[in-house]
Amino acid sequence: MPTNWTAADIPELEGRTVIVTGGNSGIGFEAARVLAGRGARVVLAVRDPKRGADAAGAIAESVEVRRLDLADLASVREFAQDWSGDIHALINNAGIMAPPLSRTKDGFEAQFGTNHLGHFALTNLLLPHITGRVVTVASLAHRRGKIDTVDPNWNTRTYRRWEAYGQSKLANLLFTLELQRRLSEDGSPVIATAAHPGWAATNLQKSENRLGTALVKLGNRLLSQDAAGGALPTLFAATADVPGASYVGPSGRGELKGAPVLVERSAAASDPASAARLWSLSEELTQVTYPERSGRRATSTDQP
Repeated sequence: MPTNWTAADIPELEGRTVIVTGGNSGIGFEAARVLAGRGARVVLAVRDPKRGADAAGAIAESVEVRRLDLADLASVREFAQDWSGDIHALINNAGIMAPPLSRTKDGFEAQFGTNHLGHFALTNLLLPHITGRVVTVASLAHRRGKIDTVDPNWNTRTYRRWEAYGQSKLANLLFTLELQRRLSEDGSPVIATAAHPGWAATNLQKSENRLGTALVKLGNRLLSQDAAGGALPTLFAATADVPGASYVGPSGRGELKGAPVLVERSAAASDPASAARLWSLSEELTQVTYPERSGRRATSTDQP
């Protein structure tokens, strides 16, 4: 597996369709820009169509914008119902990080609801259209996460924003693990992969106080890579020859920055029993289930 991979290694993607959630900014924008540059038809699935249109205008004429609010399951269902045609790669990129306690329109804790449940529902609803792969963006923070299946939405627990973020990112990896198991069991050519950007200096990093802002700026200067660098693991997971359920991150020390390579999940993110329990819980909460095999299409290449 190469350790010096760059965006120049991405093959031509003419005729391929890629959806990038949250593709109007940060690593999602950079991934969309590169994929469009390689000839893909890129669809930015974004909460704010105006910001999405501004982003699309800065990329290429081949980029489309469609409204998607992952914090509202009705919006997720509407997006999926309006879709027609093949999707060669779905990149589950959108997310929020460590906000004060808030809830989605369906009453879920915002990070668990947006980062995991929204993407869980979207993926399963779109799966009959997907012919290549599903890429879900996780985080190094998954290593501090723990799934509380009794109170995943912090209804009775004292809310801790970073623990909640870690739970949502661990959920991303367990979701990928169980999705790949189901796809393999079906004999589907679609694969599920995951990636993390390391420490990327993007607008996801915010602080509510002056000290926090200063620390973020210092960390960005010493440890981070820019959004384009942070997008490389996503692009690698979406286009390189990688196995199902693989996890991609930067190759540098601490996986903070560097060229993308296959990296290890935590033990908690590798547990198939935990992945199956989370899947069942997610189906119960979203009322969205894995599509029956008879309704799936089992043609096309592994490449997006």
